[in-house]
Amino acid sequence: MRIHVRRRTAAGAALALAVSAALTACGGEEKRDIARTADGKTPGGSPVAVKEPLVATFDGGLYILDGETLKPAKTLDMPGFNRVNPAGDDTHVMVSTDTGFRVLDTSAQALTDIEFKGAEPGHVVRHAGRTALFTDGTGEVRVFDPADLADGTPRGRTHTTEKPHHGVAVELRNGELLTTLGDEEKRVGAVVLDRKGEEIARSTDCPGVHGEAAAEGEAIAVGCEDGVLIYKDGEFTKVKAPDAYGRIGNQAGSDHSPILLGDYKTDRDAELERPERVSLIDTRTGQLRLVDLGAAYSFRSLARGPHGEALVLGTDGAVHVIDPEKGEVTKSIPAIGAWKEPLDWQQPRPVLFVRDHTAYVSEPGKRALHAFDLDSGEKRASVTLPKTTNELTGVVADH
Repeated sequence: MRIHVRRRTAAGAALALAVSAALTACGGEEKRDIARTADGKTPGGSPVAVKEPLVATFDGGLYILDGETLKPAKTLDMPGFNRVNPAGDDTHVMVSTDTGFRVLDTSAQALTDIEFKGAEPGHVVRHAGRTALFTDGTGEVRVFDPADLADGTPRGRTHTTEKPHHGVAVELRNGELLTTLGDEEKRVGAVVLDRKGEEIARSTDCPGVHGEAAAEGEAIAVGCEDGVLIYKDGEFTKVKAPDAYGRIGNQAGSDHSPILLGDYKTDRDAELERPERVSLIDTRTGQLRLVDLGAAYSFRSLARGPHGEALVLGTDGAVHVIDPEKGEVTKSIPAIGAWKEPLDWQQPRPVLFVRDHTAYVSEPGKRALHAFDLDSGEKRASVTLPKTTNELTGVVADH
């Protein structure tokens, strides 16, 4: 099923956020917090600096938060349903709107004038120091160096797919560009182009193609309704699911592991399937292994840790840590209360976002956000926000 972004009016006006005693966070107060004014700026007028910025969406806007204390530094008014992704540098975040991809500067704490216009902005993929945007409504792919965002709209590579569809694209280190194949009715596979735009590989053996992930050794995978399709060393390889319908629509990869983490669904007719198994795909051998978590999860539950470990936020409220080589859950970190995935994919649900050794977990039912140390499992910080959050991301620089 094609996923659309709900129509809304994009607005760049920043609203003030008064930080009150109702906001709680672990950690000591700093002088910069005391000097904060009601509009999120220092007495001198400049935005209050935040460390390791996070961005959380809520119905009608965005919070910019400090990644160490989780304290909100700024609230931006953006009516409607908003989506956010890392832009690929240490400052910017991509924000999807009804007119295209907008660029948020977390340092200035404001939207920039940069906009990649196009109906139904979709996937944002960071790989090998390049960022690829896929616009579903037009089939246009834009690839650029995220470091160039500091100087205005980047001048990068563009490509338009054969037909518009809900797709994804990724540029490899050698300049090859992988994009999905499909149209508004169905999606069937992927194609790879060289630097000049000439086709060098194609596969249509991936019904319902969705999502992408990169593993160690630059093996690129896209999910199918019957397994995954892997592109490596100039050719495609299909890894079949153990079930006739075994959909792997969401994946998470790591440069520290040749094994990909994916979801796994087997009920084609379900209004919303709540699976309790995840998939591990070994890009070296083509082996697909299923791991039973004993709890369900959602499409916002998958992540990878700093050592290549596979991470899944379960509906039991725990972050389950999986050894991808052994295919076993090695520990579970209690994070939030038990929850249930809503039927509407746009409705808030807990999110797992990982950066370095820290796992950030949102808890919409309590308007809360928590930070955990992945190595020790200890909670580093926690905050209660004025409004229920939906999506969560942060600045992530690729080096």
